[in-house]
Amino acid sequence: MRIVLFTGKGGVGKSTVAAGTAALAAAGGLRTLILSTDAAHSLADAYGADSSGPTPIGAEPTEIADCLFVHQVDAQLRFEQSWADIQRYLLSVLDAAGMDPVAAEEMTVIPGAEEVLALLELRLHARSGEWDVIVVDCAPTAETLRLLALPEALGWYMERLLPIQRRLVKALRPVLNRAAGVPMPGDTVFDAITRLHGELDEVQALLAGPDASVRLVLTPENVVLAEARRAYTSLSLFGYRVDGVIANRVFPAGDGDAWRAGWVDAQQTVLKEVDQSFSGLPVWRSEYQPGEPVGVPALTDLATRLYGDDDPLAPPEGDGPFRVVREDSGDAVVHLALPFVTRAEVDLARNGDELVVTVGSSRRLLTLPAGLARLRVAGARVDGGELQVRFRGQDPTPTTTSRETAT
Repeated sequence: MRIVLFTGKGGVGKSTVAAGTAALAAAGGLRTLILSTDAAHSLADAYGADSSGPTPIGAEPTEIADCLFVHQVDAQLRFEQSWADIQRYLLSVLDAAGMDPVAAEEMTVIPGAEEVLALLELRLHARSGEWDVIVVDCAPTAETLRLLALPEALGWYMERLLPIQRRLVKALRPVLNRAAGVPMPGDTVFDAITRLHGELDEVQALLAGPDASVRLVLTPENVVLAEARRAYTSLSLFGYRVDGVIANRVFPAGDGDAWRAGWVDAQQTVLKEVDQSFSGLPVWRSEYQPGEPVGVPALTDLATRLYGDDDPLAPPEGDGPFRVVREDSGDAVVHLALPFVTRAEVDLARNGDELVVTVGSSRRLLTLPAGLARLRVAGARVDGGELQVRFRGQDPTPTTTSRETAT
């Protein structure tokens, strides 16, 4: 099963390209599902299938053409299934604090819940075995990056803090209940958090696997290109494969007035930078259309011209952004792709069995496998857009924290 995620700055045509790619896959006879993790669902609009049409798109996968199914996730239903136990506890705490019930209910809805729950829906679809292709229309770049970083961040909390909290609460619940007058969480709350973490962990393994990749959509503008470059860096940092870039809404060359010619020249300058920035990745170009592509035939035609003779569902090549190489000397070298990053932008720290990598405002905690955790960091450098960390010998103090400088 092939999974392709599309993301990009808001307004670049990400949903249109994702919808076209799904339509093209279905036209080839592959059972294709497209779903959206964007709270502002627009797939129904792209396919021209609203709630009043002959094939209304609802809370379950809806077939709108041969082999093409669209799913706009019912976030409320999934929220109730995955968050209900946790929400009930939070409501009881806020009720004890005297908060208005309506305000309390709003306070217990986690930000970005719809996007998170859409990922859980993706997990269920992937496990079902019903689909050859799943296309995901993601939220704009910043929200997508936060979303894809969530499983690992929650995993750190689950493995280190939750067991301690669970033991403390169990031991001190009677005292705390009397002293604070606030109900302490029970086992159902902790079990719900554990279950949610397990599901998100599965999602991360699925999306970082060899059959999944992210595709960046941009328009030929400097601001948009800068965001796409940052997205490529962050996605690589968290272990997700980027398999291509789509330059959308490119003005076709030709005769025209001075205003249009100016746009063509400006876009061509940016497109040269796109080719240089994403060297090694395919860069597909989609020309500005004379009309808005709406409906399955129009979107299929758009994707056909976009990809040309290329296979839009070709599996990503290589080992992915993270790999470990064992050398004859006995050293082990961790390689982490960090495109566009210089050594001055990388902060590296060792904390016990974790390698903490910080690039700008993004931070990843890499839990080292046992074979590396007992070794010491012998050096680090950034070379050709890749962080390389060398491990050597026995680390006599594996629980201490040390900081390394990438050279």
